[in-house]
Amino acid sequence: MSEFLDAAIAEARKGLGSGGIPIGAVLVLDGQIVGRGHNRRVQNGSAILHAEMDCLENAGRLKATDYERSVLYSTLSPCDMCSGAVLLYKIPRIVVGENRTFQGPEDYLRSRGIKLDIVDSDECVQLMTAFINDNPELWNEDIGE
Repeated sequence: MSEFLDAAIAEARKGLGSGGIPIGAVLVLDGQIVGRGHNRRVQNGSAILHAEMDCLENAGRLKATDYERSVLYSTLSPCDMCSGAVLLYKIPRIVVGENRTFQGPEDYLRSRGIKLDIVDSDECVQLMTAFINDNPELWNEDIGE
């Protein structure tokens, strides 16, 4: 695995350790992490702070040309909301830790020119599987079910 996916996994573990959902993300620009985040919906009582949204928020305001040459690393396939942010800012590539426990609109992202690399990380799958088994109601809330 890459150091960047490892950093996203560290974010997921941080989220889990603080009582949240174990999903993490990092935004990489020119080989450097410029934003980190993890799902903070529970911790902040938020409707929108998925890992990718938290990561983009923590990256701060970037120029359009910065987003257009960045890569988003996420431990889980991005949902519709987070995929929309990727499309809005024209982030050209997402490296996904796993999409077995949840799959966002990957075909739609591809149809819009986004490159998705699915790593299928056992560590990411195990984090989510254990969380979903232990917290099905919270997980369903997170994905809007």
